[in-house]
Amino acid sequence: MKAIDPTTIIHAYYPAGSAVCDLLVRHGEAVAAKALAVADHLGDPAVDRNFLYEAAMLHDIGIFLTDTPSLGCHGDHPYICHGTLGRELLERHGLERHALVCERHVGVGLSVDDIRSQKLPLPLRDMQPRTTEEEMICYADKFYSKKGPGEQTARPIDAIVAMLRRYGEAPARRFQTWARRFENGFPPQGQAG
Repeated sequence: MKAIDPTTIIHAYYPAGSAVCDLLVRHGEAVAAKALAVADHLGDPAVDRNFLYEAAMLHDIGIFLTDTPSLGCHGDHPYICHGTLGRELLERHGLERHALVCERHVGVGLSVDDIRSQKLPLPLRDMQPRTTEEEMICYADKFYSKKGPGEQTARPIDAIVAMLRRYGEAPARRFQTWARRFENGFPPQGQAG
């Protein structure tokens, strides 16, 4: 697969130097660094590091289409839709694998049952991570918020688990499974990473 420059694609939708562009890039860089650190730790030669970086940088590209004034976004859609909106954008660029990361990173992934039971304004299709790279990006994303200026600071794992428990025990368990798989031997989050 030919390498792409995620910043070029981001600037097609976000004016360079704008607050929302800076926020998106800073968040993407933090998620990419965490996902790449996980890949390095696992040492799995099958992990596509270039794709991992590109997709991490682009996973939230759909936020500008949402009505999320706190992020500087004034679109027409609820924030929960940013993944499917990002998928549509990246598919137009011929980036099908990257597009699936956009859709599958929301929460810890959403099942058809999740979408139906929570009455989410999303298509009824499975949106759970399926590849190792998708799981790594979804996992890494939970550590970083897009709120506020300045450096991205990693949330501790226990705070992420507590946040996910608001949506039920299953999302918290999925994240904990990833934490065991991806963090074994890493220093506890909040201390490094």
